[in-house]
Amino acid sequence: MKTVLISGGGIAGPAVAFWLRRFGFAATVVEIAPGPRPGGQTVDLRGVSRVVAERMGLLPAVAERQVHERGLEYVRSDGRRSAAMPAELLDGAGPVAEIEILRGDLAEILAGATSEVEYLYGDSVTALDQDPSGVDVTFASGTTRRFDLVIGADGVHSRIRRLAFGPEDEFVHHLGGYTSYFTVESPEDLNHWMKLYTAPGGRWVGLRPDRDPRSAKALLSFRSPLLSYDRRDVEAQKRLVRSRFEGLGWHTEHILKGLDAADDFYFDTTSRVVVPQWSRGRIALVGDAGYCGSPMAGHGTALSLVGAYILAGELAAANGDHSRAFVAYQARMQPYVDQRMDLPPGGIKMAMPMSALGIGYRDLMLRVMTSRLMSGVIAKSAAAKPDAIDLPEYPEYPECSVERGHPLRVAAEEAE
Repeated sequence: MKTVLISGGGIAGPAVAFWLRRFGFAATVVEIAPGPRPGGQTVDLRGVSRVVAERMGLLPAVAERQVHERGLEYVRSDGRRSAAMPAELLDGAGPVAEIEILRGDLAEILAGATSEVEYLYGDSVTALDQDPSGVDVTFASGTTRRFDLVIGADGVHSRIRRLAFGPEDEFVHHLGGYTSYFTVESPEDLNHWMKLYTAPGGRWVGLRPDRDPRSAKALLSFRSPLLSYDRRDVEAQKRLVRSRFEGLGWHTEHILKGLDAADDFYFDTTSRVVVPQWSRGRIALVGDAGYCGSPMAGHGTALSLVGAYILAGELAAANGDHSRAFVAYQARMQPYVDQRMDLPPGGIKMAMPMSALGIGYRDLMLRVMTSRLMSGVIAKSAAAKPDAIDLPEYPEYPECSVERGHPLRVAAEEAE
């Protein structure tokens, strides 16, 4: 059994650990947080990512925690609707998909599905030293271990990428914005709609349904060049966000009141990640660490789940020969990644206009696009772009796959 260290316990990390174990590898996941991270915004399963989740046997658990959203609604400062994109308009290809689930819930499901995988919570990688036969890994805890392979599944600010590939600024490209997410008490009945208020100055104030109707997922985004701040100083980040949104309309005041008490606060740049080659020797990248179109492009969860399946599957198909497997992994995934890196028309400038005139123009264009005359054309255009990847069937390694009779295996076999 080849040993594989996976850095990152979010979505991509546990997903690749799941498949590696099923294909006969010994996987270890290291995660800097003390446990699976709660909270986060709603993510979706669509297209081939839904197929991967089905093969993992996860869909029953996902269905139990699914968040039902009717679509995206743009509102004015007084709460009146200015434009809307119903989920069915683009046949599930728009900002809201058929299967929506909170990121924290999906992470918890994946952690449960990999309960027999070794997890090292509260630790991180500080050094990598690879040679022709393996990789010596030094952890922040002071321990050192040797693995056959190392996989970076640790997001946009990947430590593995920085240690093995080079400085972050070579691969992470700022798109001109910042976003924060956190949970607040719901100030109104959202009626299953994701609602966005756009204020001049390129600012978004959003609310998204939670599984608990008493709460909602808040979103505060703003356009800005790169800012200097401490990514570990949460209170300083909250002050920065507050300074950008005080005095705005709609539910902004209520959301800012909930900001101070939020224990699931997340803040980061709106960035694209482009790594030309996803492997260096015995080290490879998966998910946001290697390819990310930004939250504006979406599909991050899909790319993570599909990338995890293909990476582990190609390692299995190559009998653990990483030099062949890593090349095959990128060859299979690259067209799909290229397809899902595209930003919506107009990018951040159209989505988050700086002036009231720009906001009015954007909303007018959305009303035209969603009108009865144009909606059919838009739907056909979206439906004509299937996922640019065919999922192969990889053979399991019977002695090390999930045991027969295990609930996850039973669910997967029934799904197939």
